[in-house]
Amino acid sequence: MRVVTWNVNSLNARLARVLEWLEANAPDVALLQETKLREAAFPTEAFAALGYEGAHVGQGQWNGVAVLSRVGIADVERGLSDGEARLVGATCGGLRVYSCYVPNGRALDDPHYAYKLRWLDELSDRLARRDRSGPLLVAGDFNVAPADLDVWDPAALAGLTHVSEPERAALERLEATGLVDVVRALHPDEPCFTWWDYRGGAFHRGWGMRIDLVYVDADHATAVRAAYVDRDARKGVKPSDHAPVVVDLDL
Repeated sequence: MRVVTWNVNSLNARLARVLEWLEANAPDVALLQETKLREAAFPTEAFAALGYEGAHVGQGQWNGVAVLSRVGIADVERGLSDGEARLVGATCGGLRVYSCYVPNGRALDDPHYAYKLRWLDELSDRLARRDRSGPLLVAGDFNVAPADLDVWDPAALAGLTHVSEPERAALERLEATGLVDVVRALHPDEPCFTWWDYRGGAFHRGWGMRIDLVYVDADHATAVRAAYVDRDARKGVKPSDHAPVVVDLDL
């Protein structure tokens, strides 16, 4: 089974690119973030033409998460207690998946930062209570770089969100529910950046961060054959500022 997670930064702006990528790479399941669409505006027919069923939680011009599947979709779960369009889960071909768009946090002294930490803790609590009878994959834009290896220059980001100790500790609590960061497990010494700012030529300078993460439950992490960032998808005309992260599993 092939699963991809991708913050597309507006399906309105990038639908053609997303459809082209799906057709070329043929994932069984695609987890999307920042669709920036109302639920009624989700392009269901365009995805159906490629064989995908979909579950989407929309919020107009902000947020928005989706699961696309060519292997069936059932038991859809929408949102956390905040009421925002930041989480959707489903069972696809026997694999339970969650597409997550974690709050940005904005600044360490901003109320949105405290909200981000609460959101991550609520996600951890939910996953700690999960049904463990089958495989689980949790992925998306976590807006946290787990370690200094995951940023281009730790000194340049000191005192900012995405790298603070409370945020990283929140990710560690998530992992402690029995999850493995499979990209880092397979690439222990490579940065594997997934996001580059649009400004200042950051992509070409290599000024990136690894904030799009894929977790698989520990009992099935050895089923992962490959996990990688498709950096080429960040190139070209009007790309998302995030690249897709692809995971191949033997399930």
